[in-house]
Amino acid sequence: MAIVFLLNPASGAHRRSPLDLAGLIKRVLPLGTQVHLRHTEYAGHATALAREAAAQGADVVVAVGGDGTVNEVAAGLLGTPAALGIVARGSGNGLARHLRVPLEPGAALRHLVKGYRTTIDAGRINGRPFFCTAGIGFDGHISREFAKSHARGLLTYTKLLFSEFGAYRPTSGTLFYDEANGLAPHELRELFVLTFANAAQYGNNAYIAPMADIQDGTLDACVLRHPTFWGAMGIAAGMMTRSLPRLGATYFRTTRARVALHSPLPFHADGEYVGAASDFEVEVVPGALRVVA
Repeated sequence: MAIVFLLNPASGAHRRSPLDLAGLIKRVLPLGTQVHLRHTEYAGHATALAREAAAQGADVVVAVGGDGTVNEVAAGLLGTPAALGIVARGSGNGLARHLRVPLEPGAALRHLVKGYRTTIDAGRINGRPFFCTAGIGFDGHISREFAKSHARGLLTYTKLLFSEFGAYRPTSGTLFYDEANGLAPHELRELFVLTFANAAQYGNNAYIAPMADIQDGTLDACVLRHPTFWGAMGIAAGMMTRSLPRLGATYFRTTRARVALHSPLPFHADGEYVGAASDFEVEVVPGALRVVA
């Protein structure tokens, strides 16, 4: 087995508690495993390295970092025979949690050999791949502020949720989603969050779409209207208890969607801020990625 590890030394966990990955690999992986370890150096580098590793015949390409690193590596492996492995070193670790990959590094390494191979769907929002969620609105706003912050982790993210709620300005528009006879319209009023969920959660076991199936060839679109502050606290609690569908969220299952907003809103892909836009094209790509799950 040939395994390529792509490590992001800038991830929050690496800065707080550096990981002796080379030493751990020697202790955990079976003798005879072909191992290559490379460090990413800039945004997007992991995608290029993953694509190169797949072209050179790697069996597994492992993202060692947070959700952003996982997204980049997965994007480079789309449509290739190489499988994505994960050693989670981030704040949310959304895809690792959904695939039930152990979060402890040693257990995650053993999982690369013992875990089974399967395929999962991928999503695209305005051409940008995502594998857990893509969001328009307040979650995109938070991803933008989180990217500016020097501090990482769940505490920083939670503080931003409180401090930025009053700064967010909703807009209205229309969601066109998949129906038997084409794209059906749904009016968006005072939009707080529009999330397209391939997997069930953002990360940290915050479930935005508990019914989402990462292998069903569809995306679960979740619509939330702008709430009061206390309503937002209820939404947060609903995500942590998987009860959001009972708290006023509207869901649509779709293979493709178009969004037209009256004014631009920020958006993210797997928690990474992408930009702001008023028009969106979203689609699912069934079975696009092989993973160790």
